[in-house]
Amino acid sequence: MKQAHLFISGSVQGVGYRQFVKSNARKLGLTGWVRNAEDGGVEAVLQGDKERIEQMIAFCKQGPFLSEVKQIGFEWEEGEEKPNDFTIR
Repeated sequence: MKQAHLFISGSVQGVGYRQFVKSNARKLGLTGWVRNAEDGGVEAVLQGDKERIEQMIAFCKQGPFLSEVKQIGFEWEEGEEKPNDFTIR
């Protein structure tokens, strides 16, 4: 199982971005979490199949209708915790 830690910047708070990530991650069968970051961006951890994580990163680049994603940085990591679901923190 792979894990990616994402850092999304742009107009991504107050536009339904976290719910968008949660909904699409669940559709892809991924687990993990998403939360607002103090710098005005959004942070997420995705766990699952590498191909599905890559699909999710592509969804995150697009974002929901009202968002404006400027940049996504991510790191591949070793997953330590194994969540059973995908949650908003």
